[in-house]
Amino acid sequence: MPVYHSIFLEDRDVPVIGNFPVLPIRTRTRGPAYTLPPLPPNTLDIDVPPDSESYDCIDEILSLFRANVLFRNFEINGPADRMLIYGTLFISECLGKVKPTMAAREAEKALINAALDHFAIPGDVSFPFNQAFEPPRDRQDAETLRSYIAQVRQEIAIRLHARLYPGGVGPSKWWLSFTKRKFMGKSF
Repeated sequence: MPVYHSIFLEDRDVPVIGNFPVLPIRTRTRGPAYTLPPLPPNTLDIDVPPDSESYDCIDEILSLFRANVLFRNFEINGPADRMLIYGTLFISECLGKVKPTMAAREAEKALINAALDHFAIPGDVSFPFNQAFEPPRDRQDAETLRSYIAQVRQEIAIRLHARLYPGGVGPSKWWLSFTKRKFMGKSF
């Protein structure tokens, strides 16, 4: 079974910092990302079809996580695949923060704290995939990338929580079964 690549590889007009894409996302979190339109009423985050104008890279990362986390190698076909790799790695970190005995509110705090914790960007010594990512050109690009990645991390944490605790009940044992997996042998 082959690894799943991003459908956003086809988008050629996406701004790139280093070789990390600044893809548009559907969010209420402040940041530099172009904001996609909100979902239609009565549509859940889990049910967004890939052909919808509101489908974003976060939806893709969450839907492909369970398949892609099983692979030890991932051929990068473009900047959007780098976003997929980064998001998958961050979800792995988040799942390690949630314990099976946590209540929904406690897990939400843990996930938001994980998203807001100090994190490395490409070019930093502690960034896990420096061999696949180029550092930003200058300080301004580095700050823009840092704020974009912070925005993405927060949005992943919010949407992951909704999947971990569907209907406020949980956590989902199915999602927590992936807590021990390391994506491509790496962790934050």
